[in-house]
Amino acid sequence: MRSFGSAIELFKSTRNFSRLVAPDSLHGVAEPYASVLPLSADLSLAIATDGVGTKILVAEELHRYDTVGIDCVAMNANDIICVGAEPIAMVDYMAVKAADTEQLKDLAEGLVEGARQAHVSIPGGETAQVGEMLADSEDAFDLVGTCVGTMAPKAEIVGQSIRAGDALIGYASTGIHSNGLTLARRAFRSKGWPLERYVEDFGRTLGEELLAPTRIYVDLAQDLRRALDVHAFAHITSDGFINLNRVPPEVGERVGFEITDLPSIPPVFHLIGELGEIPAAEMFRVFNMGVGFCAVVPEAEAERALAIGTAQGIESTRLGSVTTECPGEVTIHANGVHLRSEGKRFVPIG
Repeated sequence: MRSFGSAIELFKSTRNFSRLVAPDSLHGVAEPYASVLPLSADLSLAIATDGVGTKILVAEELHRYDTVGIDCVAMNANDIICVGAEPIAMVDYMAVKAADTEQLKDLAEGLVEGARQAHVSIPGGETAQVGEMLADSEDAFDLVGTCVGTMAPKAEIVGQSIRAGDALIGYASTGIHSNGLTLARRAFRSKGWPLERYVEDFGRTLGEELLAPTRIYVDLAQDLRRALDVHAFAHITSDGFINLNRVPPEVGERVGFEITDLPSIPPVFHLIGELGEIPAAEMFRVFNMGVGFCAVVPEAEAERALAIGTAQGIESTRLGSVTTECPGEVTIHANGVHLRSEGKRFVPIG
């Protein structure tokens, strides 16, 4: 069976197929948040595509569809800003079991709210009724999007300017966002917790907590770029803080990231870990653990980076620094957590 890596290698072979543009090298980043197409000496187009994963199953079970559209926009727009581009438009693909007018209306309203927050238009999309391809539930659906953004080629940000001593700033998530829902649902099911269960620590039901929309960081990123010399952005999704390593190989060969402070971990993650008996290494690999977005800035600009987040009502934390002591690795020594990245996983360290 071929791996995802094999597919990626095949896709790379198409780079020269276009008669007009070919993807930029992005300084050789193996897993860029978005692909960049150079259109002219003054303009590049960034493009990203993503869905909301098994968060859809929570929406189906609760028959609540008004928030996952926000997640769909967020997962795409937050990737676009990580390469220095400004998102401008997104198209969506909705696959449904049956053409339920109320369900489609709620999904569309979520997409529109996400578009408002991300300052993008939705010029088109596709809705497909594919009952044979979906589960037995009449409410089954899938939702994905593709977002584009524009940038001046010189504005590209992929970590190429990162240097030792830079500050790592973290910006709070709104909870679980759109990654790790399979593991979370498994943890709750193992102890017989229904989504309708009210949880005192959340101040709402378990399902409402899991459906809290992904925070959109577009305004934050634009303000940071205008005010500071941003060296890198990171959207903290699946793989957690290991996403910080999505930098050019020559950067990863000389520096790593050391996290020495963390904000208070939201109760939902404590509960998932406790009920599922999930070790810290796995929790930090799968979930954002309360930090949904990061910026790497020069040490002299750290306080301003914190202040910009606070001004937008986003809890902001000085997480740590860029260091030469652990090239290519992310280490966490904070709040009783001691981990080191090893490829796509975290391992405990003393």
